[in-house]
Parts: sequence; C-alpha cells; structure tokens
Amino acid sequence: MNAPLAYPHETPPAPGAAVSVAPGVEWLCMPLPFALNHINLWLLEDGVSSDEGYAAVDTGIALDAVKEAWKSALATRRLTRSIVTHFHPDHLGLAAWLEQETGAQLWMSQGEYLTAQLVAEQIGNYSVPAMLALFRRHGLNEAALGALAARGNAYRRNVPAIPTTYHRLFANQILPIGKHQWRTIVGYGHAPEHMSLYCAELGVLISGDMLLPRISTNVSVMATDPLGDPLHLFLDSIDALRALPADTLVLPSHGRPFRGLHARVDQLQAHHAERCDVLLAACGSDAKSAAELLGALFGREITDPHQTLFAMGEAIAHLNYLQNTGKMQRIDEHDITRYRASVATTASTTNATVVTIVTN
Repeated sequence: MNAPLAYPHETPPAPGAAVSVAPGVEWLCMPLPFALNHINLWLLEDGVSSDEGYAAVDTGIALDAVKEAWKSALATRRLTRSIVTHFHPDHLGLAAWLEQETGAQLWMSQGEYLTAQLVAEQIGNYSVPAMLALFRRHGLNEAALGALAARGNAYRRNVPAIPTTYHRLFANQILPIGKHQWRTIVGYGHAPEHMSLYCAELGVLISGDMLLPRISTNVSVMATDPLGDPLHLFLDSIDALRALPADTLVLPSHGRPFRGLHARVDQLQAHHAERCDVLLAACGSDAKSAAELLGALFGREITDPHQTLFAMGEAIAHLNYLQNTGKMQRIDEHDITRYRASVATTASTTNATVVTIVTN
C-alpha cells in the first residue's frame, strides 16, 4: 500500500508573498471568486541567479486583487516569461496583462492557446448557446438553463485579452529554466492539451490541475465533442504519472504542495470508480438523464449556475465512460439523452447502496 499524502507546508502564503518550496522554486497564492477560492502560481528562477528574473507558471484570473498581488510579488523580481498550463481563466486570465506590464511573453501548448481563442470569441460549438443545447439534450430544466444563459460569456470577462503571439510548447519538450531542466508532460481529460512540468533533478512536478491533493479535477464533456470520453483520457493521464518517483514533490494548482504522488493517483482512480458505481446503482434498469442523476452523483442539490456548469459536464463524462465500457446503454429519444445500466450490470447492482463520494 502506498504511503499517505504528506504536506511539507502547513499554510499557503498571503497574496503577493512568495514562499520557497524547492531550490529556485517559489509559491504564490492568488484569490479566486468561487467556492474554490484560490489558485497556486509558481515562480522559477530563470537564469544563473535570481537577479536574472523568474518564469511564472500560470497567471491567475483577471481581477484587480490579483493584479495588486502580482505588483507586490514583482516589486523585487523581474518576470521573464509566463508558462501557462492550460486555457482556463484562473491560469491564463492575466497573461496579456503581465506581458503588457513586464514584457513576459506567453509559453503554452497549441491546443490550449487555440481553445482559449475559440472560447473567448464564442466560435462554433465553443459557445454558450452550444453548451445550453448540450445540457438541454441531457435533461437540464429551463430554469437552470436560463441561469446559465444569464452568465453570458463568463470566459471573456475572466480572460479579457489573450496575447496575440506565443511560444508553442510540445509534449516531452525539455525547457531549460535557470539552472534546471524541466520536461513538459501532456495530460488529457481536464483540458485539451494540459502541460505539467517535471524537473528530475529537483524531484518536483508542477501538476497544474491534473493532480490535486484534496479534490478531484473537473472532467467534463464539451459541446464540441458530445460523445467524447474525457474521463478515460484523464484516468490514463494520471496513471502515466506513476512513472515518476513516489516521493516526488507535487505542486498543484489548488491545495497545498504534497508528497505521495502514487497514493493520490490510487485515490483518484478509486474515487471515479465509486462515482461510476453510484450512477449504476441510481439508474438500475430505469433510463435517466444526466440532469436527473446530479443529486445521486454529488450527494446534494446543485443550484449555483457556476457549479451546474461543472456538474453537468462531469455527469455526462461519467455516463459516456460507462457507456464505452459496456456498463450503460445510451438512449436518444424525444430530443433527450438518457442512460440505463446494461442488462448484465443491472443484476449486479440491484442491491447496491448509493453513497456520497468525498475526495481526500
């Protein structure tokens, strides 16, 4: 059995303050206006000494409070570049502002950069109307759909500008940053081409959102790929991280730095297996939509539009995964998609107990 997770730091730094977590690696913590109320950013010494500057990993969301925190952090530091793990607003939101303020250019994978452009401009099915149509198809009621529609293009508000040029990152690319070599590791399921960074010499993985210590990364089906299986992609991606040493220091985007990489992968795999069992038990032989299964999957009523967005995407992801493994059947009729347990699965889940899943 893998050892439990260990946390070298008891508390996160205050906004704008930096804490050293490894040689040449500093931890910044910035506020978020959501239930998940913070994001971790990382500063990497980018030169033979700290006098030559720092590369930032992720930028924070476009809020005045985050800008002020950045100004405090940069009062005694020069920023050389911004390396962004993926396109989500809390990671990319201030890349353009930082470039304007400091000259630090954006480094990012092409899949993430292009997706950011598509979502910001609401092109094709990377749009609010397409998302609403997907959720309506999966049974979400008109009141909840109206609340989501009222949010408008929330992405553009949180990412008001995107740098017009970028340095493209590739899978397994070696990035010399300061005295150390960092290797990019692509992960799928949470975002199109999420880039984590690993330094073997330091024994450090900057995991972004691919590996979090206390919550499970959101894994959602998108309107552009409604039959996709992002949960399968995510589980494969975190399983591949087992190739790294078990005592690797993991620097996540949310929560505290931790050791226990292999144990956390075990926990996440078990968590998603339990979620799938919950869905199978909740359905039995009855056909139900993703919206009808939210309460069973999350153990509570989902009413907040921001949470509804993630909950619906994740419910569909788990149902698609179960369909692809042959445990669920998809039924499309009367403009509604529903799922029911397959005949072989129903017999084994008839007496199952629905449980609330809590991640560690």
